[in-house]
This record gives sequence, structure tokens and C-alpha cells, in this order.
Amino acid sequence: MKQVKILFTSFLVVCFIGITTISAQENDGDGTRIGIKGGVNFSALYTKDADKSKSQTGFNVGLFSKLPITNFLAIQPELYFSTKGAEVTYNDVLVDGTADFNLNYVEVPLLIVVNIADNFNVHFGPYAALLISGKVKNGSNVNLFDFEENIDPNDFNKLDAGIAAGAGIDIGAVSIGARYNVGLTTVGKERSFLGTPYTFPNAKNSVLNFYIALGLN
Repeated sequence: MKQVKILFTSFLVVCFIGITTISAQENDGDGTRIGIKGGVNFSALYTKDADKSKSQTGFNVGLFSKLPITNFLAIQPELYFSTKGAEVTYNDVLVDGTADFNLNYVEVPLLIVVNIADNFNVHFGPYAALLISGKVKNGSNVNLFDFEENIDPNDFNKLDAGIAAGAGIDIGAVSIGARYNVGLTTVGKERSFLGTPYTFPNAKNSVLNFYIALGLN
């Protein structure tokens, strides 16, 4: 599993560098931006099976490249580490309780950026992410289900994918903005207990983040 994570992450890095290099060459360096970015995450797990979901505060940090196509349109690939998760209160046939999920991903969005004005843009596009680590704590009315441990990514769906959309303001080499990511894949895998199937967690990722980006060229 460790080797798979290393290979997948290396593949993402190579893809990011390759896209950036090729596009920069095609644009002769005119307007292409490469830089670092980071910010705060407010993440949740949305599910119809839970009584409620309380958001968690985390962070994201990584790289970006803005590759112009025209004066008002660009492609922006990114590669960063992002924390997700939530505190989920549930009530089902087997057990009632609260599960606290802290999930860590390597994430790759591929965004279309539309420059509405010289210093203001909106952006949207798909993202893919690999679950690399995390922790889960569960407390319930049945002591058998109480635990706190590092997660085994094999017990969860290792790949997350969804749609991202947001807006940003450019001030020289600095950009600030906000973005919302909505997951389209279920975080948990189906399991069974005493012959009864269930999915834990039967939920999808949802993240609102605020970021600051710094161009390095």
C-alpha cells in the first residue's frame, strides 16, 4: 500500500510538471504563473443517513500553475495536500453514536479560470484525490463500537472525486479567494455486521476553503 501511495503521488507530480512545462512552452512564458498556495478548510460529510454533521477546520497547502489560453480564459492545474472530514451523529438500526473523521488527501484539481475583470476571476472544474492517511474516533451506545485509531485506507474508498468552483482576486503576485468542493464518491466502503450490510461512513466530502496564493515568476 505504501508503494502504491508513492507511485500515485509521483505520477500526479509528474503530470503537474508536464502540463505546466508544455503549456508554458506553448505560451512562450507570456502570462504563465507558477506558485504556491495554502489556506484554511471547513469540511463536512454530507449524508442522508446521519442526524447531523458538524464541520471541521483544517488546511490545504501545495502548488498551482495558471496557464493562459486567451486574455480572459486560462487553465489552472493544482497539486496540494488537503484535510477533510467531519463529526457525524448517526442513529440507525444497529447503533446510535457519533463518529469523528479526520481524512488526509493528496488532491489534484484541473480548473477553468474565467477572468471577469483584470483582477477578478471565477473558476470551476473537476478534482481527483487520493486518501493517504487519517484518523477516526467513534463513540456509541454499544461499547463494542467505541474506538479511536488511525484509519486503514483499504477500509475506505482511496479515491475521491468531485467538482470544485470558486472565485479569486489577483493583487500583483498575490491571489486570495474562496472555493467550494463537492464530492461525488462515497467515502466509506460497504461492510456487514451479523449479516446486515452497512456503509461506514455512507457520506461524501464537502469542503469550503479560503486560500492565499503567491506567484513565484
